[in-house]
Amino acid sequence: MEKRILTPAHIAAYAVQLRIEERAAATVDKYLHDVGAFAAFLVNCPVTKEAVTQWKSQLLAQGLAPATVNAKLSAVNGLFRLLGWEDCRVKFLKVQRRAFRDTSRELTRPEYQRLVETARRQGDEWLALAMEALCGAGLRVSELSYLTAEAVRAGRVDVALKGKIRTILLPGKLAKKLKKYARKQKIASGAIFRSGDGMPFSRFQIWRAMKSLCKEAEVLSSKVFPHNLRHLFAAAFYRATRDIVKLADVLGHSSINTTRIYLLSTVEEHARCLEGLGLVS
Repeated sequence: MEKRILTPAHIAAYAVQLRIEERAAATVDKYLHDVGAFAAFLVNCPVTKEAVTQWKSQLLAQGLAPATVNAKLSAVNGLFRLLGWEDCRVKFLKVQRRAFRDTSRELTRPEYQRLVETARRQGDEWLALAMEALCGAGLRVSELSYLTAEAVRAGRVDVALKGKIRTILLPGKLAKKLKKYARKQKIASGAIFRSGDGMPFSRFQIWRAMKSLCKEAEVLSSKVFPHNLRHLFAAAFYRATRDIVKLADVLGHSSINTTRIYLLSTVEEHARCLEGLGLVS
């Protein structure tokens, strides 16, 4: 059998294919990063199913969560599908659906408020507002660039991602704050949140800026990342409406099963539920 050597050309072709499939930019970046990590593991050795299995074992040995390992395997399996190396694909780890979330990654409302207040205290009004937009409207961080001066005036954001067009309504208080910020920054059109060169802030820039707040805000760093603000929005929305179907539509989920992940109870809530059953005398 001919040796299969993974080359930069293969990875470049994969990048093109992912964009043809209209994958989100963040997804493309992640898949390419994971494929690059696999290539580094190979050290120019041939690609075989045994090699992929060894990489899978190494990822587990590093203490990565099963879901994280599966995400990385998904990236390389997709590459193998493109290259016709179907026999190199490996099975995902079987992960039982959890009944509760990890408390160390669960951002609470008071912690969120402290992060926003800290950003304002440090003079980072853009960051405070960006977090309020992510949390107040349930935006993905990749959707923040669609929050333009035009969208703020209209009170709604039209997002075209993953082959779908989704309309997000902006809460009145948020729209008012954003209008005031845009006037102050003299932004008449285009993205509200932009760096010094006029380009919208990247996912990494926002992530890094949020992490810088942790110490002063007294919030665990493991809880502070943009997507957790969307989780907080989902939990608050569901508590207010008890309508998971509507929540799935608001979040832009194709499957309610995805939405369910956002609504897992905390360990403490799950424990209280068990105690409340009264089945142990």
